Amino acid sequence: MRIGEIAALVGVTSRAIRHYHHIGLLPEPGRRANGYRVYSVRDAVVLARIRRLTELGLGLDEVRDVLADAAGRELREVLAGLDADLAQQERGIRERRRRLARLLDGPVCAEGPVSPALAELLGTAPVTGSPMAAKDREHLVLLDTTGVGGEIYAALAPLAADPALHALYERLDALAGAAVDDVRIAPLAAELGAAVPDEVLAAIPSDGPVMTGLGEALLDDYAPAQAEVVRRVMAALAERVAERTAGRAAG
Repeated sequence: MRIGEIAALVGVTSRAIRHYHHIGLLPEPGRRANGYRVYSVRDAVVLARIRRLTELGLGLDEVRDVLADAAGRELREVLAGLDADLAQQERGIRERRRRLARLLDGPVCAEGPVSPALAELLGTAPVTGSPMAAKDREHLVLLDTTGVGGEIYAALAPLAADPALHALYERLDALAGAAVDDVRIAPLAAELGAAVPDEVLAAIPSDGPVMTGLGEALLDDYAPAQAEVVRRVMAALAERVAERTAGRAAG
């Protein structure tokens, strides 16, 4: 085969093949008397393997290492290795499609892809222009990646649908430019903390993932006065959880 023929067979460009020759990734084949390269079936197999490995995300240096490990093997072994590469890629595609199918089975929201349980929760919350409400939605999407489970979302559903919550969001929005000693901070933090149902705290798994630094990162995401409200709410909720734990231990 000439370079154009092997390129068409494998699905790469002649320029790519010449580059592989230049960097020593694909050995130069023999040439005819007229100077044209002559490629064999083995050359095509190696070139196809290079293509598959790069499609799997390997860099050319990594491909070189893989090919070096395969040096000296029989053609059947090389073909079997190529087949194994394709099988691995096929399994990856099937797994991605399974995850996609699970997402499509549930409600689809603008923040997606998220778990069906979170999509349902976000879909039930009324539309609002509150920046703080939008930030809470972003934080829930982040939390969803930890696999917290649907029980928490189910417990949050009544709160998300409560019109009173949106009035609290508006009060939190109003603190965007306030000082950390603003007189509105303490009463708002108390009302927000009290608005969180006990069912939400009960649904938080005691053996859940440890997210070191997450609390500080969340606080850094707010303006100073807003961060002070959130800090107080987090402290109040932590105290409630501790009281519940102590009550169960005493019982």
